[in-house]
This record gives sequence, structure tokens and C-alpha cells, in this order.
Amino acid sequence: MEKQLSFLREIDQLKNVVRKSPLIDQSRKENSAEHSWHLAMYALILSGSSNQTINIDRVIRMLLIHDIVEIDAGDHPLHESTNCENQEKLEQQAANRIFGILPESQSEELMALWQEFEAGDSNDAAFAKSLDRMQPLIHNIATNGGTWAEASVTEAQVKERYGPTIAKGSLGLWTKAKKLVEKHFE
Repeated sequence: MEKQLSFLREIDQLKNVVRKSPLIDQSRKENSAEHSWHLAMYALILSGSSNQTINIDRVIRMLLIHDIVEIDAGDHPLHESTNCENQEKLEQQAANRIFGILPESQSEELMALWQEFEAGDSNDAAFAKSLDRMQPLIHNIATNGGTWAEASVTEAQVKERYGPTIAKGSLGLWTKAKKLVEKHFE
């Protein structure tokens, strides 16, 4: 239990990882813990939108842990250029350290779930990743462009960067999102 409590204390730091995305009310920037919680709610509410049969419990678990690595590796928004290879290395090191705090069986379980999310190949991971793209898209539209405006992102870039990932997990969500994006950029 001490290892579990140590892990839970450690992941409290996720609340300090400030993302570029503002809250919808624009009062401040969202933190990664809030983002993860909000994604879990997206999964709960939108689970019927998946392209394939999913295990919603696994999807929610993925979404709750997917950004824990940001405690060490930081948040890297989709619209910022980063050295992807170096970022992947930093995130893997973070996953090893943070999940390694847990007892071995739980560490292995969460590591496997995180790796599955990162790969995005399973039905559960594809849907989780689609929500991870959908939520910031909704925030950007609700905040008059939010991070898109800050980074001078075009409609074509939004469709290219969000579309394939959202559509892979949910064609229905991408159909709705695409309409919202087109209306936003009118």
C-alpha cells in the first residue's frame, strides 16, 4: 500500500502541468489533470460514438493515465514543433519512473495500458485517442480559436491534424467536428 500511496502522491504533480488550452470560460489555462478527467467524462458520455465495440472501462483507464508522463516530459501541444523522437524517449523514461513507483503487477498493468494508448491500434486506444483530439478541438472552437489563433493554424491544418485520429476512433465524432471546424473558419 505504501507504494500505491507514493504513486498517488506523485501523480498529484499532474495538476501543475499547465497546458496551452484555456478553459472554455477562458479564465485560465487548463492543467493536464483536468484534461484527463474531462476526457474520461467524454468517454463516459460519448461511448456510443465509437466505430467499433469498446470496453469503456479500459478507455477511461487509458484516458486517466495517458498524460501522467507529462509530469516529467511536459505537455507538447499538437501545433508546436518538437523533436518527436526525443519527446518519445522522454515520455518512455517518465513512464518507467512514474509507473515504476507502483507494485510490480500494477506497474506492468498501467505501463501496458499506456503503451497501448500510445500505439493507438486497438479499438479501445483508437477511441481514446479520438477523444484526446476531440476535446481540445471543442475547446478551441468554444474559445474563438484558442490555441489555433495563437499558433495561426489554418482550417486545412486542423482537418489534417485532427481528422484522421478522430475518424479512426469515431466517424460520427469526426463528421460533427468537421462541421464545427468549417463553421468556425467561415
